[in-house]
Amino acid sequence: MQIKELKTFFWGLQDYITKSFEVLENQSFLSDEWQKPKDNPLQGYGRTMIIENGHFFERGGVAFSHVSGNKLPPSATALRPEIAGGSFEAMGVSLVFHPRNPKVPTVHMNVRCLVAQKDGVEPVWWFGGGMDLTPYYGIIEDCQHFHQTCKNTLDPFDENYYPRFKKNCDAYFYLPHRQEPRGIGGIFYDDFSELGFEQSFAMTQAVGRGFVDAYLPIAKKNLDQPYTAAEKEFQEYRRGRYAEFNLVYDRGTHFGLQSGGRSESILMSMPPIARWQYQRPIPPGSPEHELTEFFLQPRDWLGS
Repeated sequence: MQIKELKTFFWGLQDYITKSFEVLENQSFLSDEWQKPKDNPLQGYGRTMIIENGHFFERGGVAFSHVSGNKLPPSATALRPEIAGGSFEAMGVSLVFHPRNPKVPTVHMNVRCLVAQKDGVEPVWWFGGGMDLTPYYGIIEDCQHFHQTCKNTLDPFDENYYPRFKKNCDAYFYLPHRQEPRGIGGIFYDDFSELGFEQSFAMTQAVGRGFVDAYLPIAKKNLDQPYTAAEKEFQEYRRGRYAEFNLVYDRGTHFGLQSGGRSESILMSMPPIARWQYQRPIPPGSPEHELTEFFLQPRDWLGS
């Protein structure tokens, strides 16, 4: 396994994404490189690139990290108990974009590789990743574009991957306590090694690069759409759901915090402003009602 090859891709992907989205902005991404202290049980380094208070981004963060530790956190061994307690090395890129304009969806993407080792057990490696879209005011064509790009990215590897990974995404990005999805989904895969290292890595590279094609056209089309104070307030209310998922259910957040990761980089995924309201009324027939009654219902976006 080529750790250098992995780093070259993930580091370059971070540059590719940030340069692609700076065209929407009035500023560049702040680049914050960091390294873990030598006495920390989690060793490693990374680079967090972030924009706050921009023209397009209210907050947009793209994080690269490469870390290793002597003990895998529980979130990484839930499906592989045989490697519990083993050492690990993990590398990847994760991003969340929270646009200022409520007519532009929030988006999340990550791609990663983890290698685990334990005495008496063969070394284990796997890839994971995906992307998902969280609109506040839904537009059917945007949802279809996002899903079609995901499908186009995966089809060269296996035409069964898009429906399989879409189903994974719908199941994963779900808030049981609210009984509703976080957004309109996308694709999600984890513990993936079935194509062998080279092709599994190639698929993960395609997903990472495909993010720009999936989201940038949606952002460009909607970033200057007019919106009202009431629509902005509804965006902040729905961002509360995003915060709930990230803190209560997200495996990536749990992995980072349980393994002693850099909290500032892990929690950059949180929206800068969110709100909660007790039993907020949503008028029937309104665009806000349509979000939950139509857009957040699981559906075949490419067949509807």
